[in-house]
Amino acid sequence: MSDGTPDYLELPVGRFLDLVASGEPAPGGGSAAAVSVALAAGLSSMAARLSTKQLTDSAELARRAEGLRERVAPLARADAAAYGLVLSAQRAGGPDGRVRAALSEAADVPLAVAEAGTEVADIAARLAIDGNPNLKGDAICALMLADAGVRAAATLVEINLGGIEDGRPRRARQLVEASASARRSVEGEV
Repeated sequence: MSDGTPDYLELPVGRFLDLVASGEPAPGGGSAAAVSVALAAGLSSMAARLSTKQLTDSAELARRAEGLRERVAPLARADAAAYGLVLSAQRAGGPDGRVRAALSEAADVPLAVAEAGTEVADIAARLAIDGNPNLKGDAICALMLADAGVRAAATLVEINLGGIEDGRPRRARQLVEASASARRSVEGEV
């Protein structure tokens, strides 16, 4: 890749985990949140494809989940690249405004992760309640991964913006609540 950030989608899982655990600042929390949501979308897609007897709209749910997976998976790399710009601004020692601007831009990636994660959580909750009962555990796992990804990503939005209330932190909090609502809808199902 031109900015030196590897394409995490091309790496074996073990290599990605090694990179996360390394002494490098990226991939970090935002990338991990994106991967969590992508895994949740993948599990939801699988559970939907195998719920044709239970749900008349299973093909549509699978299509939506697959689209979300394709949308969020590249955000793991995008988050690392955005954080790289923050580090460059910090290293340059320029005015604080440059660092704040880089952090503000970096907040957009986890916000996109949280938005996708909330949609995945809704799909996974539906599958856990109405889908193939043999895949209930997979759907619940997808829901929990999506919810964790949403909460982590929303936290990063808040941290990156450092108290700037420009609408994005409020949106992030709304997404956390929507994802939590999906999770609560399933809690009685276990």
